[in-house]
Amino acid sequence: MVFIASPNHKTLTLNLNPNATTLQALKFQIEQISNVPISHQRLFISQSLQLLTQRGSTLLADLGIKPYSTLTLHVPFFGGTLPHKNPKPRLDFINSKPPEGYVAGLGRGASGFTTRSDIGPARSAPELPDRAIGQLEEAGEEKGYDENQQFDDFEGNDVGLLAPDAKLDEDDEKADAMWKAVDERMDSRRKDRREALLREEIEKYRASNPKITEQFASLKRNLHTLSAQEWESIPEIGDYSMRNKKRRFESFVPVPDTLLEKATQEKELVTAIDPTSTDLTAVRKGRDIVLSLKLDRISDSVSGLTVVDPKGYLTDLKSMSITSDTDVHDKNKARLLMTSLMKSNPKNPRVWISAARFEEVAGKMKAARKLIQEGCDECPKSEDVWLEAYRLATPKDAKAVIAKGVKFIPNSVNLWMEAAKLERDDLSKSRVLRKGLEYIPDSVRLWKAVVDLANEEDARSLLKRAVECCPLHIEFWLALTRLETYENAKKVLNKARENLSEEPAIWITAAKLEEANGNVSMVGKIIERGIRALQKTAVIIDREAWMKEAEAAERAGSIMTCQAIIRSAIGIGVEEEDRKRTWVSDAEDFMKKGSIETARAIYVHALTVFLTKKSIWRKAAQLEKSHGTRESLVALLRKAVMYCPRAENLWLFGAKEKWLAGDVPAARAILQEAYAAIPNSQEIWLPAFKLEFENHESERAKMLLAKARERGGNERVWMKSAIVERELGNIDEERKFLVEGLKRFPSFFKLWLMLGQLGERLDHLEKAKKAYHSGLKHCPNYLQLWLSLANLEEKMIGLSKARAVLTIARKKNPQNSELWLASVRAELRHGKKKESDILMAKALQECPNSGILWAAALEMVARPQRKAKSKDALEKCHHDPHVVAAVAKLLWHDRKLDKARNWLNMAVMLAPDIGDFWALYYKFELQHGTEENQKDVLNRCVAAGPKHGEKWQPISKAVENSHQPIEAILKKVVAAAENNKQ
Repeated sequence: MVFIASPNHKTLTLNLNPNATTLQALKFQIEQISNVPISHQRLFISQSLQLLTQRGSTLLADLGIKPYSTLTLHVPFFGGTLPHKNPKPRLDFINSKPPEGYVAGLGRGASGFTTRSDIGPARSAPELPDRAIGQLEEAGEEKGYDENQQFDDFEGNDVGLLAPDAKLDEDDEKADAMWKAVDERMDSRRKDRREALLREEIEKYRASNPKITEQFASLKRNLHTLSAQEWESIPEIGDYSMRNKKRRFESFVPVPDTLLEKATQEKELVTAIDPTSTDLTAVRKGRDIVLSLKLDRISDSVSGLTVVDPKGYLTDLKSMSITSDTDVHDKNKARLLMTSLMKSNPKNPRVWISAARFEEVAGKMKAARKLIQEGCDECPKSEDVWLEAYRLATPKDAKAVIAKGVKFIPNSVNLWMEAAKLERDDLSKSRVLRKGLEYIPDSVRLWKAVVDLANEEDARSLLKRAVECCPLHIEFWLALTRLETYENAKKVLNKARENLSEEPAIWITAAKLEEANGNVSMVGKIIERGIRALQKTAVIIDREAWMKEAEAAERAGSIMTCQAIIRSAIGIGVEEEDRKRTWVSDAEDFMKKGSIETARAIYVHALTVFLTKKSIWRKAAQLEKSHGTRESLVALLRKAVMYCPRAENLWLFGAKEKWLAGDVPAARAILQEAYAAIPNSQEIWLPAFKLEFENHESERAKMLLAKARERGGNERVWMKSAIVERELGNIDEERKFLVEGLKRFPSFFKLWLMLGQLGERLDHLEKAKKAYHSGLKHCPNYLQLWLSLANLEEKMIGLSKARAVLTIARKKNPQNSELWLASVRAELRHGKKKESDILMAKALQECPNSGILWAAALEMVARPQRKAKSKDALEKCHHDPHVVAAVAKLLWHDRKLDKARNWLNMAVMLAPDIGDFWALYYKFELQHGTEENQKDVLNRCVAAGPKHGEKWQPISKAVENSHQPIEAILKKVVAAAENNKQ
């Protein structure tokens, strides 16, 4: 079987054997299924994106295609392209010669003092020489078409053989040339006469319409006779244009209504508003007319009667907002409109409701109650009118109104519910609701309300009657089941199944009932029988819905029902190849929701199908470790290694749990079984060594390591051997194992580092330096070797040599933030503040997203600049734990303790493996937290088990702290930080 990923995002399945099928046959099958021609098919191998271009007779197996491989089908897009078009030449207006008669700025009116009154209705013609006049005449004659030609509606102006765009043959061109010569000859005979007439017309026009400059020419010539005093006495003309003047803001404010009311009452003239007297009474009358027009615009006058659309008018009325009594002045006009509505359409309940609400808004409750009472009389069968009347009625009259309403509309559920609310005690409410049920026996709302008010015995009787009146309502059946005894509940569920054969809740309730009464064996049978029965009735089994029912059963305490639902429904609608992935995903989702039993049931069922899948066993073991008991975890792991005997992680998981429980012999026994199942496994030898080493069984540990070395142990075995000898104080044996290990594994950097550290401990600095140099030849990219060598050179020679070593390290390992940070700190240790700032700036340029660099930069800047620097750091590295911890320190120093606690908690959540953050958090709680907070941080640190950190590792890996618990190491790190601060 081979899968084809088509361009329409669908997967084609071809049932063929790659060992017996050629590439040509594969393409032929694809053409039959997808209608893509063979010539258009481009096949790629999905994993490598390799195009299959081999011959068609090549077998698919020879191309690397195996059963269940996936190929990608690509169909290229064949099409042409538009021909290349040369760009249009750009016109150079600046360097070209202007045309004859061109006047700059004439189009925008820049022609001196010439105005429209000077030149008349048309633009003045420029002065042209005789030759130009002749050319204009020729241009006018040679337009090529007759402007007075009559337009053809069908063919337009270009009609027939004389169309300008028509193609001409050689004879036509010769004829056109002959006629053109004749026209030119005839035109030359009239040319002199035509030019003379044109000059005469131009001179006549200029004489009758002289320019302003010509009119004042004589006065301009006399200006030379003016003296200097006369010239100074000429007044300056101001800027009367509107170009640079701002338009004044004119505001028109309406006259206040209080002033109009006062004028109406006093009938007097007020002159304070305007110098001229204003009759405000007339203004009021004008406003009345405008309001009347607006109201009349809503209605239509048909044969003397006003007909208004009630729905449309109610919409307009609803949109009105009355903010004060003075917003609507002519309420009588609106009331007249309402009266017209009620008279024209008295049987419309909305009219009465809107009229009553209008009066309510206007503040006239008596009028509103009167109107709604009339509406009740006109529309006695309208539920909305009676509910409005009940709402507007006084508490004294409310019962009477609602009683009258239910008398006219006894089938109204809302009226009976409102009537029950008016009663004060439960007995009276129940009596009203039962009265309503006499008229509406199939009302679910009334039955629910009356059952809620009854005690257990009455509720049982009421529910028996309710299921008779409402047999299709599942809630009544389930409620009655919960109130009945075991035997009666089974009878009730059987009756419910007869009435609601397609309801799965009945079967689930039956399973819960059996589980509650101890019949565990019947739970699974009932669920399986229910699913089969539902499938027979053509009910679609929704897998997601059944999974939610399992989750609900778990929350209700029905664990067996939950497990039975999972077993029966988890495989519905899931393909066989997707089962593992889907089931594991479902279990993880339920764990996130807190549904542990549901997730456990999924894993249990999955392990019955996939017995040899180590990953599922591992996830199930993690679930039991987090939410189960130690006994259940051990039992699960014991079962897991039976089906997966070569799964090293499962053996180690079980041994570790026994060790943590304090049962060291049981852990040894598990590891011995693992030896037998997986001989010569380094993953088993090293945990066995750790078990003995941590329990101070040095001889056992050395024996295990010796056996591992004899059987070809890896580099870690030699490293552990050296560690054991270091702790025991056997320096010669330690050096021996390190040297022999380096002969076997020269590229293992930790052995070189341990050899150098041995030299430093013995104060053999030259040997340590030689070891570091040798290690860097074999491992030039291991940073810890460079840092150790730089520290040694700084101790032996000074800053200059350490600076040179770090520079070489940065060149060989570019963009490494740890090397940059070491260089900065080396400068700071020797008081080179300026050089350290320069190095930090370069480091941030090369590694702009390094959290440790930004954290160090925050500590280096001055206090006033830390806030801005922290903002930049968070923008670059928002979720970096080093930056978060540095910001927490700043908040701590500023005495913002709550925020500092939150940021420290965020840091340990982002990086729980870094012990420095736990030490900082614990130190903070020691100073500012309660004892409960201190214990919480300590317990969380022990659970996280940190192993890294700049301050954590030197203390945790010290020889004297090799067997110390995490709690003790945490306190030592905090104490060391206090000592360094002092």
